[in-house]
Amino acid sequence: MSVTAIALVPARAGSKRVPGKNQRTLADHPLLAYTVTAALESGVFASVVVSTDSEQIAEIARYYGAETPLLRPRELAEDLSPDIEWVEHVLLALRTQGHEYDAFSILRATNPFRQAATIRRAWAEFLDERGVDSLRAVERCKQHPGKMWVVRGRRMQPLLPVQPEVQPWHSTPYQALPEIYVQSAALEIAWSRVVWQGHTIAGTTIMPFFMSETESVDINDPTDWARAERYAATPGTLPMISKTPFSGSAS
Repeated sequence: MSVTAIALVPARAGSKRVPGKNQRTLADHPLLAYTVTAALESGVFASVVVSTDSEQIAEIARYYGAETPLLRPRELAEDLSPDIEWVEHVLLALRTQGHEYDAFSILRATNPFRQAATIRRAWAEFLDERGVDSLRAVERCKQHPGKMWVVRGRRMQPLLPVQPEVQPWHSTPYQALPEIYVQSAALEIAWSRVVWQGHTIAGTTIMPFFMSETESVDINDPTDWARAERYAATPGTLPMISKTPFSGSAS
């Protein structure tokens, strides 16, 4: 039995730390273009849909081949708006139009170095794993939480209260600490039932997906953008885009 999946690309207009981030040019193309291109070229998805509150961003999305069946309401595009709200908004709108998908993937425009081959690998691993609700990209922590502290006035306590008594983690070499992973924003896949049954984008049983450090680069502030420009200068790091760079009203 074939399994249908949809790629959901969030790209709201309200970025404050890097204004206009999603339509800002990185190596000739708008940032959004790289995620749309990778999703389309992966061949995994029946549809690639960009969720945005901006008609300018929607214009860019359509130029590079994505669908924008509806604009996201402003109240679902605030700084603190949870993902489940806009995901439900898109999936419900498509359901009312007769379009349903077994699974969905959230591919954020702020991770431009994610390749089509990586998406295919994630999809294959997800389908091969039984009994999971979702897959989420992770990478090993560079700053181990076993060495983190909560400071209250002139005293502090370990962030992780349960530690070995003889040699606590804050006094243990990094190499001897348990491996701890932090989630990456680069790639998520879940069965659509987790949205309808549990009002969540991940469910409760989540499998890891390991990505390279470059592909996991997430652009959230000017320092991240500068790092992305350095990475982009190396051929092959960004998905290859064959289209002429976007030159519409939002360029």
